[in-house]
Amino acid sequence: MSLPRLWLVALCCAVILPVHASDPEAREWLERMSRALSTQNYDGRFFHLRDSRSESMRIIHRVDKGKITERLVSLDGSGREIVRNATEVICFLPDRRVVLVEKRTDDNSLVSALPVYNESLESLYQIERSGGIVKAHGRKAQIIEVKPRDQYRYGYKLWLDQETAMPLKSQLCDQDGKVIEQILFSELNLRERIPADELKASISGDGYKWLRQEDTLPPRMANAVMGWSVARLPAGFRLTTWRIQLIAGSPTPVRHLVYSDGLASVSVFIEPRDSQSAPMHGLAKVGAAFAYSLDLDGHQVTAVGEVPAATVEAIAAGVKREADTPEQVQPQAADAAQRITR
Repeated sequence: MSLPRLWLVALCCAVILPVHASDPEAREWLERMSRALSTQNYDGRFFHLRDSRSESMRIIHRVDKGKITERLVSLDGSGREIVRNATEVICFLPDRRVVLVEKRTDDNSLVSALPVYNESLESLYQIERSGGIVKAHGRKAQIIEVKPRDQYRYGYKLWLDQETAMPLKSQLCDQDGKVIEQILFSELNLRERIPADELKASISGDGYKWLRQEDTLPPRMANAVMGWSVARLPAGFRLTTWRIQLIAGSPTPVRHLVYSDGLASVSVFIEPRDSQSAPMHGLAKVGAAFAYSLDLDGHQVTAVGEVPAATVEAIAAGVKREADTPEQVQPQAADAAQRITR
């Protein structure tokens, strides 16, 4: 079964690598970018390049009393729009006349390939400047590289505006430096005020099929499988979110674990397998992401994320069942996202 997700979110830390000092000035640049992205109103147009495909997009980003709302619009004819409000992420697909709705579980921007700085990153990534000031889209910019310290995560290369530290260009790169995907801004405007109406989708969704992540499970599904975890995680990954949810196209609840190192993220889906269906096993490429599936104790386990293949394989192989019997899940809480803070 394909597991539809608007995007992939993030998972778990077990081992901390030795701390290696990064360039203090490079770290300051990344901190400035993180502050700008989280505190500024902006309106931009960019190209998203991945797998030799290019898509032109517009993003409107509004910060109001510390709460972020975003609207992402495809400019290439599909009419696709994504709105992220305080509680939900809503994706309008007019070519399929479908609207996908899921709960918002993180603060990540709708623009991918933009690493946000946090203090734990330097044990996992080397942060450094690359050369002096260069020109990007007619503006002066500093190139910052975020390089992984092991084979379990990708790196980033950022062109940050000298004046505002906003990203003018961003690349996600593999271990050999090959560009996996990139964001190229053709226009980026900081705005003092963005009216709320500009964050509303231009599509009403009337007559569309709405596929929602359910808030509750029907009583007949209340006995969902609990007691699963991932052992032997790659260094730096930790569990950040878990939930039991109904996914469109699946008749049974699916357990969803999200692991992250602060930048890279992997989602693990654990679904009771129908005895009539053949188990999936092995590695697959899904756009810029890898997915690895295996059959475990009558369940289909799939780990997926924009990370190297070795990472999804290691995390899927580390999945274990901690109890022999299903635990009872209260229907009213079964699909509530559980965020773990440490």
